[in-house]
Amino acid sequence: MGEEYLKKNKILKVGLYIALLFTLFLTGCSNSNSKNDSTRNLKDSMGHEVTVPTHPKRVVGSYLEDYLVAVGVKPVVQWSVKNASSTQEYLKKDLKNVPTIDYSLPYEAVTKAKPDLILMGTDSQVQNGKYNQYKKIAPTYVVKNGTDVSWRDQFLDVAKAVNKTDKANDVLKTYDQKLKSARNTLDKKAANKSVAVVWVTNNSAFIVSDKSSSGSLLYGDLKLKEPSLVKEVSKKATADWSSVSLEKLAKLDADYIFLVNSDKGADMFKDPIWTNIKAVKDGNLFQYGNDSSWQYKGPIAYTQMIDNVLKDMTK
Repeated sequence: MGEEYLKKNKILKVGLYIALLFTLFLTGCSNSNSKNDSTRNLKDSMGHEVTVPTHPKRVVGSYLEDYLVAVGVKPVVQWSVKNASSTQEYLKKDLKNVPTIDYSLPYEAVTKAKPDLILMGTDSQVQNGKYNQYKKIAPTYVVKNGTDVSWRDQFLDVAKAVNKTDKANDVLKTYDQKLKSARNTLDKKAANKSVAVVWVTNNSAFIVSDKSSSGSLLYGDLKLKEPSLVKEVSKKATADWSSVSLEKLAKLDADYIFLVNSDKGADMFKDPIWTNIKAVKDGNLFQYGNDSSWQYKGPIAYTQMIDNVLKDMTK
């Protein structure tokens, strides 16, 4: 009787031990799967292997805010210049109460933001050892960029990094429907009309490149006619906006001009050269301020610009 009891007791202990090991094994697998589910491995545009959060909560994406907001991600800081005096005002409602960060992204300011993911919009932002510094703060992903990268490609790459590709595709579908409708309207009411975007600040004029910012929308997406001066400036452009003299603007034969006016009291507006520019003389000059989307790019900016174009060109 005693031996049988001991034997059964021994078998019970062994069984409990095996059950305990099995439970620990399952727990380990569960923890491992949970860990794997919480991160994803991506390769960025510069070839960095980056382990990013599956659902990032605190994203720094300076000058990529349009893309982030469009897919429902509110960044923890927003791009600014000149001690926060200049921000992307057209996103003001979407970025309400979001603190600013200088466009140069100082390490201390980025660290203070406590990001769990840092998105960089250009290769130059992480050159000269900067990448290694930023990745010490949080996983750092350089999105597609460069003259050969369209805004759509960049938008989709940002969306991939924050795990919002499906949402981005929905945004583009809606945008393309709006674009198709706008093209049809413009073909009927403003066929073969040429347009240009001029930015005036500090009594100096700039023309947007045909592949950047609002130029990409007007000449690429909307297929509007590009004036010869814009083509000439774009061939030599090294930035989104190129300086152009008032004398050169005299050759601007655009039917319509969209003016981003950052200097309402500029002397150049009183100059006969300016007042005799074709679109100005014909009353087809449409002014927008720094709070507009005309200096930026992205589905939100472009949607607003399409509305502006339709309002001004189809009266």
